[in-house]
Amino acid sequence: MKKLLISTVLLFGLSLNVYGQKRPPAPPHPSKTQLTNSKSRELQKRYNSEKRMIMNHPVATKKMKQQQLKALNIRYQNERKLLNSTR
Repeated sequence: MKKLLISTVLLFGLSLNVYGQKRPPAPPHPSKTQLTNSKSRELQKRYNSEKRMIMNHPVATKKMKQQQLKALNIRYQNERKLLNSTR
């Protein structure tokens, strides 16, 4: 009788231990459109911040700012093309 009680307590304890170790369900993966939309928002935010930094630079001349903005626009267009090609 004593062995039966010990074995049932042990079995019950192990089953609770296994039940407590279950992992929560994994969060759903974002869809491809959600992923590209978030990437494009991130790209737009980075572009706007870099543009603001160029425009508010205290030492740069007008010509230097124009050249930097032109280079920034070309780089941004290339990144947008790359992002759109993955869609």
